[in-house]
Amino acid sequence: MCTYNYLKLNGVWMNNDERSGYVKPKYQVIIDDIKSHILSGTYSVGMQIPTESALQESYNVSRQTVRKAILELSNEGFLRSEKGSGTYVSNQYRTRSGGSTTNRTIGVITTYISDYIFPSIIRGIESRLNEDNYSLLLASTNNDVAQEKKALEMMLSYGVDGLIVEPTKSNLYNPNIAYYLSFKEQDVPFTMINAFYEELEVPFFRLDDVQSSYLATRELISKGHTQIGIIAKMDDLQGKYRMKGYIKALGEAKLRFHPEQVLSFDTNSKPDLAQHLDAFLNENRDMMTAIVCYNDEVGLEVVHACRRLDISIPDDMSIIGQDNSYIAKNASIKLTTLTHPQEQMGRDAAEWIIKKLQGKKDLPDNTCYEPVLIEGETVKEMEIE
Repeated sequence: MCTYNYLKLNGVWMNNDERSGYVKPKYQVIIDDIKSHILSGTYSVGMQIPTESALQESYNVSRQTVRKAILELSNEGFLRSEKGSGTYVSNQYRTRSGGSTTNRTIGVITTYISDYIFPSIIRGIESRLNEDNYSLLLASTNNDVAQEKKALEMMLSYGVDGLIVEPTKSNLYNPNIAYYLSFKEQDVPFTMINAFYEELEVPFFRLDDVQSSYLATRELISKGHTQIGIIAKMDDLQGKYRMKGYIKALGEAKLRFHPEQVLSFDTNSKPDLAQHLDAFLNENRDMMTAIVCYNDEVGLEVVHACRRLDISIPDDMSIIGQDNSYIAKNASIKLTTLTHPQEQMGRDAAEWIIKKLQGKKDLPDNTCYEPVLIEGETVKEMEIE
């Protein structure tokens, strides 16, 4: 059984508030803020929250609005009031089943749900959880830390028994670390997929991204290419590691690293990638003969850009993607790429969570999958002059 708590509208996964587009009433703002303080651990269980007068002044609202917020939080088990003393944080909101596995729920937070390799990963998670009758609570962040915060609050509030997370903007400082520490304090096992937060000691399942880009670059070098560019997404850890593999392969071959042959982008600038690609290819078309792409999606964007600019593939430009995604398999040109475990990764992460909840010891701290090159039609062997 799966519960999908985020729904898709116009190609974007959003929560209830974002879909409706309404402005929150003032009492709801107070509720959300106090919940955030509780779930992140700023307000710990048993701690007294600010007085009604202090809340009234802080939010510039009436006493009635404050009392309505406190009443709803009390009804949800977040607060308890003691007459003549004050209002305190309660632990009744923690609704984890803790007993039989038949009612247990595993939370899954991914950056995206319906795009690229993510459906395969989720399918792997779901198939393994279904085997042991676990429920799945699914949320998406769109690689946005504010949405990640909402997803984490939802998981903590719901009381999931375990959590599988694909980190959001994993190569940048994450302001939601306190929520992950709250899961640790509550002994809720969690693991990460595709990447991890370097600030946390947390088990993870991921592709060896350094090796993936290293193999891609080495394949091009073996075909006689010496002027090789790269397109890298730099707000995710995968992009950082794939850049590292590219640099490693160039260094071993004693080829010079050319900064002008690097095109970097991030989540925010991705919508403008096509425009930047045209300029990048035009500037380097007389020198660069090959490109290592961040993933297959970017690889196909390069294919489209080359067609716009009348650059022949692979005669004028060789291209290698990464991840062996369904979009590469179904494209009009067979993209040379590298494997990604996708569904197996999802199953393995779910298996780890289940074993952890069963009390199994000596589970692996991390699992790193080795990529394999898949030859396509987008790499040409250079003629030796």
